[in-house]
Amino acid sequence: MNSDQFEGKWKQLKGNVKQRWGKLTDDDVTALSGKKDELIGKLQERYGITREQAQREADEWAAAAHADADTAGTHTRTTAGGKF
Repeated sequence: MNSDQFEGKWKQLKGNVKQRWGKLTDDDVTALSGKKDELIGKLQERYGITREQAQREADEWAAAAHADADTAGTHTRTTAGGKF
């Protein structure tokens, strides 16, 4: 997921961020406003990890969140009459 996609889906992803990184406060998450670089900086600050580690974690999380969103969008319920 690139930075533009990340920002565009931020409202959907905020809750997921709080679940993944519990040390981030509500104010932290609100202030990030979907900026991936700012998320990386906050992860460094709150968890005391290197930029490279924070980047890796953010990338892995974003890829998983993107895959989950894609999967959720492809699931449809069907009945004898067809799709809902």
